[in-house]
Amino acid sequence: MKHRLLLLLLFVFTAVMTGWAQNSATPSYTIKGVLLDSLTQEGEPYATIKITKKGAPDKAIKMAVTGASGKFQEKLNAAAGDYVITISSIGKAVITREFTLKPSVKVIDLGTMLSAEATNELKGVEVVAQKPLVKVDVDKIEYNIEDDPDSKSNSILEMLRKVPLVTVDGEDNIQVNGSSSFKVHVNGKPNNMMSNNPKEVLKSMPANSIKYIEVITSPGAKYDAEGVGGILNIVTVGGGFEGYTATFRANASNYGAGAGGYAMVKQGKMTVSANYNYNYNDRPRGYSDSYRENYESETEKYLESNSSSKSKGNFQYGNLEASYEIDTLRLLTVALGMYGSNSKNYGDGFTNMYGANHEDIAYSYRMDNHGKGSWYSINGNIDYQRTSRKNKQRMITFSYKINTQPQTSNSYNTYKDIYPEDEMEELVKRLLLRNYHSDGKTNTMEQTFQVDYTTPIGKLHTIEVGAKYIFRRNTSDNKLYEASGGSEDYLYNEDRSSDYRHLNHILAAYLGYTLKYKDFTFKPGMRYEQTIQRVKYIVGPGENFHTNFSDLVPSVSLGMKLGKTQNIRAGYNMRIWRPGIWNLNPYFNNQNPMFITQGNSDLKSEKSHSFDLSYSNFGAKFNVNLSLRHSFNNNSIENISRLITEPGGEMFDDNPEHVAPEGALYSTYANIGKSRNTGLSFYLNWNASPKTRLYVNGRGSYSDLKSEAQGLHNYGWNGSFYGGVQHTLPLKIRLSLNGGGSTPYINLQGKGSGYYYYGLGISRSFMKEERLSLNLYCNNIFEKYRSYNNHTEGVNFLSKSSSKWPSRSFGFSISYRIGELKASVKKAARSINNDDVKGGGEGGSTGGGGGQ
Repeated sequence: MKHRLLLLLLFVFTAVMTGWAQNSATPSYTIKGVLLDSLTQEGEPYATIKITKKGAPDKAIKMAVTGASGKFQEKLNAAAGDYVITISSIGKAVITREFTLKPSVKVIDLGTMLSAEATNELKGVEVVAQKPLVKVDVDKIEYNIEDDPDSKSNSILEMLRKVPLVTVDGEDNIQVNGSSSFKVHVNGKPNNMMSNNPKEVLKSMPANSIKYIEVITSPGAKYDAEGVGGILNIVTVGGGFEGYTATFRANASNYGAGAGGYAMVKQGKMTVSANYNYNYNDRPRGYSDSYRENYESETEKYLESNSSSKSKGNFQYGNLEASYEIDTLRLLTVALGMYGSNSKNYGDGFTNMYGANHEDIAYSYRMDNHGKGSWYSINGNIDYQRTSRKNKQRMITFSYKINTQPQTSNSYNTYKDIYPEDEMEELVKRLLLRNYHSDGKTNTMEQTFQVDYTTPIGKLHTIEVGAKYIFRRNTSDNKLYEASGGSEDYLYNEDRSSDYRHLNHILAAYLGYTLKYKDFTFKPGMRYEQTIQRVKYIVGPGENFHTNFSDLVPSVSLGMKLGKTQNIRAGYNMRIWRPGIWNLNPYFNNQNPMFITQGNSDLKSEKSHSFDLSYSNFGAKFNVNLSLRHSFNNNSIENISRLITEPGGEMFDDNPEHVAPEGALYSTYANIGKSRNTGLSFYLNWNASPKTRLYVNGRGSYSDLKSEAQGLHNYGWNGSFYGGVQHTLPLKIRLSLNGGGSTPYINLQGKGSGYYYYGLGISRSFMKEERLSLNLYCNNIFEKYRSYNNHTEGVNFLSKSSSKWPSRSFGFSISYRIGELKASVKKAARSINNDDVKGGGEGGSTGGGGGQ
């Protein structure tokens, strides 16, 4: 495998060196000069330089950019004759200068050239140099997915590995700013389903439907206070050129196939866009093993299990957006979107309990399961924006959003080959080895009303205020049927079923202020959030409960430009993380009798304080972003596990039905954690030539986690790295080679698994304006399965688990574009963001609100 990787790297290196090679037989000249702003007389940095023969203005023989001070000095290998140099930069008029190359003069000094503001729109400017993939603002970083060639074949999850301040481990778990507690927005309008299941959704969505991803590192007062690590805002394709356009795409891989399309049309004041993707997935079978040791038992000391599972299903994603410009001051925007999945799964497993000598079997059984399920998110919103006639930066926005999230699950679980047979009846009773059929339906219906107002005060100050109300209704109806022995005579069990209603009333208000003075920006803000929750059980052992949350959340961000390409940023944020219904729900889940879970209705919001310091330098060739972050949390919600050692088991909630048998692992949640985390994130990008890009995205951190109440303490280092090279070969073939990995991550009671990753992609565009694109890719091609390991240790037990899942993937995609487009669906500057819910294992959600 190593030899094959070396061959790939050698291939890339050879291609790069070929691209840099110069034709020594052609005479060499030096072209130099300086470009200054006509008003300030300051150097104009990174303006695009194009040199052509006078008789062939469309064919560039040299492309370059000016330096940071506006100077340029370029080598030109060309024959004697007449040439034209064109210099262009955004917002400035194009400068054109003719010059002549003579064998007797090797240095051509064009002197000082002055750039003036453009008086009309530039048309037909050709840009051959690499586009910048990253942009930085005082409170966010933007990664341009659309301009990255890898987006043609990868999922959004794969592209996230490249985004600064974001890490994705080998099990596809996502962290933002070193925290897994973050929120996901789509076009500034988040959906709780997306935040609760980010890796499942993002691995299914094709990246070619995405324009860019924003990492909002220091959310201000206008954003909901939820999300310790920050916010990921995924902006879908929706911009372009005038007229109409449509793009059709298809893909296939060893895991399945899919197809989709995107279209936009503009007529008069109305602009409409639509996007739809369908993917079918049939992944190979995966395998897992677990080992648990009971320190206090001799007769039932070692529990070992192995299992396998397989799933197949489809994923759909689509949205429809429209904007209508009533007049120059009033804008109406409407959107309707959906995404979701249907799947079937199959699994089996075998469990052995051994005595102290690790040979005598205390008991064993086999388990088969199969089922099907679905989850969807369907949402619509309408925004009305009114801009002041006297000041276009003063505006008020009224927004309404409705969202529904239906989920279904239907599964069967059967126990077989229970040993010893003469103790089968006692084992079935003690370990609850009852065949069951579970039929569950949940739904979240949410309505949101919001108003936002922003106004400048003079030339330096801006004030923004807003208020928001959310009504959210979660319903969950899970019916459980049991059958004795190996029969299929299932009977409804009300005590183990659950049917509840969960209501939320959420109020929020914010006040923000922005000061912009020359190159300095200062943004303090304050937000208040009040949440009222009510839970009522109709069926099942759960108890009705209610709880309220009230939080005052401050924030402040500072930023300063150090020249035209560098800036430094600092900030403080208090972020909160409210428990969701899965954390709060006291339902005693003993469907797997050896792994029992239960929520805690007494949980409180956890509060995290974070301090950030960042430096960025984004030039035409070299980009760097360094971010130092320290955060602490004194009441974090932790999942705590302990082994039941009492003979006959342990009863919970004074309920005889709530019994955890001896040897079972019982897990619940509590506000017991204290965490400290210090990390350094770095992003480096080098445009080595107009055809070659090299990049690195990584993070290193130190975590200290403890729970004094439980006597738990864990600490350690964690690092992750992702990098690669992209190069355009002859015949416009684009090559991409990526790789990376991570050390094991730390949690309160143990650690997870490290990983490594590598991939290769090749793409080529055809026809005029590159309307047809073909892409080939392969990931982890020399590794069919990848293994993951986890380690958890408590006072009286040790638990280890390992799993291996399909790793090798390969496939192709094709897309074709028709028409032209020169307009985009306009969107209100303020809209609804509901990002207030902590994700859990299953079930509904709860929390507070606010928005942008």
